[in-house]
Amino acid sequence: MTYLTIYLASLGAFFALDLLWLGVVAKGFYQAQLGHLMRPDVQWPAALLFYLIYVAAIVILCVLPAAEKQSMGRALALGAVFGLAAYAAFDLTSLALLKDFPIKAVVVDLTWGTVLTACVSAAGYWVARR
Repeated sequence: MTYLTIYLASLGAFFALDLLWLGVVAKGFYQAQLGHLMRPDVQWPAALLFYLIYVAAIVILCVLPAAEKQSMGRALALGAVFGLAAYAAFDLTSLALLKDFPIKAVVVDLTWGTVLTACVSAAGYWVARR
């Protein structure tokens, strides 16, 4: 299994899950919580660059170490910790610096980042083991 295959599978999983979350499941939530801060249009180059960088970090820091140990549990745990830390960088910094940044959005987004990154790590691990 090549690193590129693992990366592309992980990228696909991340993109699909995150778009489902942002575009369907939690769309109304984020609009209600952050609408006063949101742009009217998504800046796709910035979003895609985030996806490319973040998924590379997931593969390097979560998937490959878990594959080395042959442990799905490790993939889930590393993914959860990494997701919490990465999403905390945005959410807690925003809470600290931005006026009227809602705590409810912080809690939901931290939870989502943790779950999303754990799931993508597990998906990447599954592909790596095949």
